[in-house]
Amino acid sequence: MKNIVLYVAFLTYSLGFSQTFTEQDTLRGSITPERAWWDLTYYHLDISVDPDEKFISGTNTIHYKVLDRNQVLQVDLQPPLVIEKITQDGKNLPFKSNGNAHFVTLEKTQNVGEFNEIVMHYSGHPKEAVRAPWDGGFSWKKDENGKDFVATSCQGLGASVWWPNKDHMYDEVDSMLISVQAPKGLMNVSNGRLRSIDENTNTYHWFVSNPINNYGVNVNIGDYVHFGETYDGEKGMLDMDYYVLRDNLEKAKEQFKQAPKMMEAFEHWFGPYPFYEDSFKLVEVPYLGMEHQSSVTYGNQYGNGYLGRDLSGTGWGLKFDYIIIHEAGHEWFANNITYKDIADMWVHEGFTMYSESLFIEYYYGKEAAAEYLLGIRKNIRNDRPLIGPYNVNKAGSGDMYNKGANILHTFRQIMDDDEKWRATLRGLNEEFYHQTVTTKQIENYLDDQVEGDFEPFFEQYLRTANIPVFEYEIQNGKLKYRFTNVIDGFKMPLKVEMAGKTVWITPTTAWQQKSLKANDIQVDPNFYVNVKKV
Repeated sequence: MKNIVLYVAFLTYSLGFSQTFTEQDTLRGSITPERAWWDLTYYHLDISVDPDEKFISGTNTIHYKVLDRNQVLQVDLQPPLVIEKITQDGKNLPFKSNGNAHFVTLEKTQNVGEFNEIVMHYSGHPKEAVRAPWDGGFSWKKDENGKDFVATSCQGLGASVWWPNKDHMYDEVDSMLISVQAPKGLMNVSNGRLRSIDENTNTYHWFVSNPINNYGVNVNIGDYVHFGETYDGEKGMLDMDYYVLRDNLEKAKEQFKQAPKMMEAFEHWFGPYPFYEDSFKLVEVPYLGMEHQSSVTYGNQYGNGYLGRDLSGTGWGLKFDYIIIHEAGHEWFANNITYKDIADMWVHEGFTMYSESLFIEYYYGKEAAAEYLLGIRKNIRNDRPLIGPYNVNKAGSGDMYNKGANILHTFRQIMDDDEKWRATLRGLNEEFYHQTVTTKQIENYLDDQVEGDFEPFFEQYLRTANIPVFEYEIQNGKLKYRFTNVIDGFKMPLKVEMAGKTVWITPTTAWQQKSLKANDIQVDPNFYVNVKKV
């Protein structure tokens, strides 16, 4: 979900979050007792989509393992969708609703270690997306030939806006079957691999064999045509499939040549694509695009940049298709490594915005990548911390994109070892493979890769909106320097140039001094600090 317009839209959206939280915020955003006692193992989402009526109906069969004794289970579904009934072992179960949360009383004794299932029957007119993907739901559109063109998007808003599920990110389902009945003459494309098509009902059955986060599940219906290729990747042969509107086939064949280039660069930096078993897909949709797992959606009008614009203002942003590169980068950071709480959304967006520069670096060099990152730095607002409040389904600042990328770039400078940095990025995707994580876990992993304690570094950059100010003065052949606008205990290595030589210093909040044989110094601009000569 990205670009200058996208960035401003998300920023406005995030700034609109009230800091007065409701019971509904807590029910949605926390691991309630009615969620904690059961572990998701499998979903079968089986629905019919009627674009003429903007109506959906069907079932979600939820398989789970009992972790602790309890008889009340929380599932989530947002009005105006209606739960028709909930069954277990063929028997109707009573439930009570509190807004989007529904509390099901189970009659069967839930014994620890057992595997059980419930079936949710539901229907209705789901929320129509106002401005997908930022304010999502169902997008009911028509293509240029007047045929239905339908898609879902729901990050932040919640997957329960269109299907009943355990709508909290901490618990990813292990695997999933997605069955969608589409109008005759149209195709549905969802996540994973196409298992079968029921020709009589025009129902498409897609199977996801890897863990998947709930907002990553999607439905895309249109007059699609398919083409594809096989990529020889780090884990073998990877199917790369593309579904586009019929009239856009030739444009897509040209523009999507960037997809295997993306895969080559990101496997180099991040390690193997995390979902070989489920293939990789680009799917055209009637909105900008999103990172739906193994079913990345695309609506960038078959041009480079972000809808033809360069977010960095450097020219490098027009060397690639923003949506192909950015949204596919989320396969590693969002879909492989997933936040437990949306308060930590910077883990998705910071790393993925940074991945754009790594794509540039792979093909155009390190200097070009640095120019791109310095270009997007001008879009940072520093309005509030990147990390939002926990347990209430609220994200942090929209700066999570541009600032998040620049924080990572700064940390790379501190490490000062490109191969070790690459190993660190690959190590993250190995250490947290198919897991949900907290910011603290990511911090600790990064901190372990360098000498010294960098907890203050992360506290400063992630949990405050203040950028360190490197203050210095030169008197009588001495350089005096310190950091201001920082938390207590903050210190950070900094690379500066003096008299044509590169020198490392480690400013703290206390004045330090160093002999200087120059009239001035130059702070390496790759470090995200402000510089003030006093």
